[in-house]
Amino acid sequence: MKKLLALLLALCMLIPAACAEERAEKARRANWYEVFVYAYQDSDGDGIGDINGLRQRLDYIADMGYNGIWLMPIMPSPSYHKYDVTDYKAVDPQYGTMDDFRALVGECHEKGIAIIIDLPVNHTSTRHPWFLSAVESIQKRNFDSPYLDYYCFTETPTGNKYVKISGSPWHYEEQFAGGNMPDLNLDCPALKEEIRDIVTFWLTDVGVDGFRLDAVTSFYAADVERNVAFLDELKAMCEAARPGSFLVGEAWVGLTALAEYAKSEVDSFFLFPSSQAEGFIVKSLLGRNPNAKTYVTGMEKVLNAMPGELLTPFLCNHDTGRSIGLLQARQLPERAKFAEGALNMIPGCTFTYYGEEIGMVGSGDDPNKRLPMYWNDGDMCDLAPGVTKVEYAYPSVDAQLADPSSLLNYCRAVNHAKLATPVIAYGENTFLSYDANTVVMKREAEGECCYIAMNFSRKAEMTVTIDAAGLTITSDLEVADGAAALTEAEGVTTVTLPPYAIVVLE
Repeated sequence: MKKLLALLLALCMLIPAACAEERAEKARRANWYEVFVYAYQDSDGDGIGDINGLRQRLDYIADMGYNGIWLMPIMPSPSYHKYDVTDYKAVDPQYGTMDDFRALVGECHEKGIAIIIDLPVNHTSTRHPWFLSAVESIQKRNFDSPYLDYYCFTETPTGNKYVKISGSPWHYEEQFAGGNMPDLNLDCPALKEEIRDIVTFWLTDVGVDGFRLDAVTSFYAADVERNVAFLDELKAMCEAARPGSFLVGEAWVGLTALAEYAKSEVDSFFLFPSSQAEGFIVKSLLGRNPNAKTYVTGMEKVLNAMPGELLTPFLCNHDTGRSIGLLQARQLPERAKFAEGALNMIPGCTFTYYGEEIGMVGSGDDPNKRLPMYWNDGDMCDLAPGVTKVEYAYPSVDAQLADPSSLLNYCRAVNHAKLATPVIAYGENTFLSYDANTVVMKREAEGECCYIAMNFSRKAEMTVTIDAAGLTITSDLEVADGAAALTEAEGVTTVTLPPYAIVVLE
């Protein structure tokens, strides 16, 4: 509850100042947008997306209503995905310079956009100077490297999560087998000081608003208690460097385990129960009949398991199949639209993977899930290494911007509805009524209130009633032509909902 109360207090204290404290609070109330820099926008003609390319697209991001950006790793790395870091305090030359990145951070803040970066501290690259020094000292058998304790070396490996060091009986631990990513020893005091220095550098010197924490369940190989303890240490480091910094963790686990991670001081954890084919959003939309009850049941389970916690729902990310495929929506733009609306009606901060707003597709091998952003046929990055299938089921950004009925413009309307009525994201939720087709919710926070009415039927008009008078529609999110209608009698408001409609009333 402490996290939610802090967020509600922040909403009441918003002022038009460009101070660091305000940016930190804004980070907690953003519509987040995940960007893979490599595939987003190329500015120098080498075919690889870069920081300056992203800067060129900030107006687009802001106009879409995204006021937070999460960048997949930008630090130097031998891989295209860059989760195997070789220098924690630099920008990969493929992406540009540190000056380019500082300029990006400044421009984001000028536009009211918070920015966080991926922080992979479970492991490094095998090419990191720490690891190279440690392995060299093992191979020479002098064991004098100051970095020996930074990693998990052993002569007696157990299990299959160890890799043998060439020319030596020693092994190193690697949770992500075959990735040349040796695990760090997070019990090492000297390493913890390195990590403190790293987060302080990015938060205070560079000015980012926080971090996405990669693979938090692997810090201590699924030992939840030790993982939570280390997460608390990380949060304390960040708070000491910059109070109010925002941390969101990747704990790819079920709801019960996720609730255990949520007990940490980290601000939030990605809501995997809402995501992918097994998530309650997709399940509520597939099948022969609408199933609004599945949506309600899924959300109720989450809210009951993690009361008062800040939720970060999403449909897909760079590690999962894209939602158009999950939703079987290549030929059903109305379903793709409604899924985005349903996602954003979950309380909390929504994370959207780049390209979801135009219906990009991709599944299977990871590179297929990270295709170039489809701006138009003449302005796209090159394919990442390893892509085996290229498909764009929906038109480009430019084409959809020009089409008022496009998926892109629907996503824009949803984002701006949340910005116009922030209690959608931060209010306490009450389910007022629901059946197989419809859901009516109430959100309340600090004297503010709104109602949300949803029609899960793809073809039929539905009506719902709300026991309140004097309501007006502030956001009418329709997937096709048509509009919701209100009538009022004896203090009861009746709302007529077109198919797949979502209406916000105040």
